[in-house]
Amino acid sequence: MGFHYRFAPADLLRCRFAISPRWETAEAVRVLLLPRRHAYHLPWLSRIRSAAAGLDLRPLWLLMPAKGHNPDLLSPPPSGPSVTIEEELARVRAAAGDPEAAREDLRRSLACTPGALESAIGARMLEDPARAVRELADLYERAWEALVAPHWPRLRALLEADILFHSRRLAAGGLEALFEGLHPDLRWHGGSQTLTIERPSHHDRELGGQGLLLMPSAFVWPEVVGGYDPPWQPTLVYPARGIGALWTAAAGPAPQALAGLLGRGRAEVLCALHEPASTTALAHRLGLAPSTVSAHLKALRAAGLLLAFRQGHQVLYERTPLGIALTSAAPQA
Repeated sequence: MGFHYRFAPADLLRCRFAISPRWETAEAVRVLLLPRRHAYHLPWLSRIRSAAAGLDLRPLWLLMPAKGHNPDLLSPPPSGPSVTIEEELARVRAAAGDPEAAREDLRRSLACTPGALESAIGARMLEDPARAVRELADLYERAWEALVAPHWPRLRALLEADILFHSRRLAAGGLEALFEGLHPDLRWHGGSQTLTIERPSHHDRELGGQGLLLMPSAFVWPEVVGGYDPPWQPTLVYPARGIGALWTAAAGPAPQALAGLLGRGRAEVLCALHEPASTTALAHRLGLAPSTVSAHLKALRAAGLLLAFRQGHQVLYERTPLGIALTSAAPQA
């Protein structure tokens, strides 16, 4: 039993990571529906309560069955490692050009939720699927603006840091090391070149040379999600590392001794890099201007306390061993 991805030799060379703002929006909407996902997101839920109250999310919730089919047309896998929400919603809206395919995709999903097919909302979707696709895309856009966009720098920094961590794990130990660290429900069988998600149901998917798309998500916890029917690229969505600290307040002041050595601003930037982060993410985290953070990063890097890595269009910074030693050893103020 389980969800099995079967790799051919070409698939081993075509695994890639991506970040999807549209996926995070969908999963944020799902968090509002599922209390079991609330644990790590209570501060966020408190902050977006008023904004969420102004959205009628019932059409999206009807297409999020507890078990079964979620419409692929509403969530095509991202075409690149760092797509924008505008690009992703444009692909969703393009599905309105094939009304019959849209109707079948929506029907399959509605059938998985008791009563959804017979509901007024479900019947309206199937009556005019092209209109339904456009309206659902518009609703996702409003949900993005209300629930996710104000927090996107923080979320994107978490997802980028996760990709950097797992990319290094892949480089050091191959697919076995990568998959064993993504989620407890994943099993890599090297002999048969198969990745299994432990499930009570059975499903087989030959990757067919497309490889596997890996997407970290802040909101999918505690689950790992696999799917997409042909012709979509097979995709695996897993919980990003570090979500336990995602909504915590910024760290307190840097230790006095470290601030005396480096200067208060540089010390606080160094201490804030408990995970790799971009200039924008650090500025958001510390409440400083990006230009100020950039100057501190440049000085810390020149002193050998930071390294810089490119991740897509972003440059991420992380501490060197010396930087780690300084932040760990400095006495508190």
